[in-house]
Amino acid sequence: MSLTHRAVTMMLPVTDVDRASRFYTESLGLDYTGTNDEGSAMYALDGGATLLLLPRPGSHPTESTAMSFEVDDVTAEISALEARGVVFEDYDLPELKTVDHVCVLGSEKAAWFKDPDGNVLCLHESVS
Repeated sequence: MSLTHRAVTMMLPVTDVDRASRFYTESLGLDYTGTNDEGSAMYALDGGATLLLLPRPGSHPTESTAMSFEVDDVTAEISALEARGVVFEDYDLPELKTVDHVCVLGSEKAAWFKDPDGNVLCLHESVS
């Protein structure tokens, strides 16, 4: 058996599943599929992947990007998400600078935002 061809479940700890679920459903528009026995909100993602929002009241977000969504047009996605209340991060660092929320990293464009728990999420677009 090879893990290469298996569906992946991304498990993201959140302090308040109901609050996080509203964000992922209403703001991001993800496909909510229910709640499991542990109380995790479940979302179907492309390619058979699943996102689980794990109830972890004492958890703290990582400072790194927890999850990145590949999109066809970063600028259009930013506009659509901002219209639903998503706030994008801007950076002005020597190694990372955004212009209108977008950073060009070689052959990719990327933009970052946070969920209600402070988990860093990303949009990325290939510009090759």
